[in-house]
Amino acid sequence: MNVVKLAPLLLIFAEVAKQKSFTGAAKKLGMSKSAISQQIKRLEEIVEMQLLARNTRGVVLTNNGEALLSRSELITEQLHNLVQDVQHVKEQPSGLFRISVPQFFERSIVVPALKQLCLEFPKIQPDVDITGRWRDLIEHQLDAAIFGGDLKDCGYKAQSIGRVHDVFCASSRYLQQHGQITQLNDIQNHKFIATPWQNDQATLWQGSEQIEVELPQSAFTNSLNTLVDMVSQDMGVGLLPNFVAKQRVQQGSLGVVVKNNLVQVLPELRGRDWHFYFLHRYQANKPAHVARFYELVRHYFLAVTS
Repeated sequence: MNVVKLAPLLLIFAEVAKQKSFTGAAKKLGMSKSAISQQIKRLEEIVEMQLLARNTRGVVLTNNGEALLSRSELITEQLHNLVQDVQHVKEQPSGLFRISVPQFFERSIVVPALKQLCLEFPKIQPDVDITGRWRDLIEHQLDAAIFGGDLKDCGYKAQSIGRVHDVFCASSRYLQQHGQITQLNDIQNHKFIATPWQNDQATLWQGSEQIEVELPQSAFTNSLNTLVDMVSQDMGVGLLPNFVAKQRVQQGSLGVVVKNNLVQVLPELRGRDWHFYFLHRYQANKPAHVARFYELVRHYFLAVTS
């Protein structure tokens, strides 16, 4: 069956069914009544069943016609949407698309999302600011921002992306030199690399139980990138976001997680939860590319954190 030749017959059939008249369909489609009749006859011959029956009020659908119409209407709607999409190409957004994103979001989340966004909206030009700090959208002239942590009362629209939590990690060489960590008390005999968000006084959870613990701070950094590098370079134990750790570790023997010189220790414990948000300035009529970027970021975020 030639599907290409069948498609216009289905569209004509759907219009006749909608108008309940060969005459009405002919006027709507700009064709003669006889041409419409011939096309319907040809369609009935191809599918080998009667689709329409005449009565004093015009035409009515047979049972087979009802079944075919439900599918034909989908084709009509899809073609209508396709034409609209093509027409909207001329109205696509263009120019700089300025966004702010936190460290470690760029490689597996933001860059793939931007790649797809640029395929769908080829006239935009991404401008990406990588920072762990709060960026005011108006002050920094941003179209959108991704922020993790407690939100300020800023008046911007915030859409949830998802949550992650911190896990203990060290390098395999560090553990060989300083001993394994099999229980929380072992941490006291190790070096801990602190950050402003996970300092020497940490709140941990084991299941639903909350645990307050003092960690022996031996170094400090305010950069997540630097923290990962310091842990990887055998300088101590650090609390890393679980999706960052997941990209660098894999389950090994004896319940120990090893890959790329990193090991997750005390897997039964988790650190602080981080809630990530997608921020924008639009209260209504959000631009299509901004809405689509949120969808893509959430998609890739869930892919790396699940």
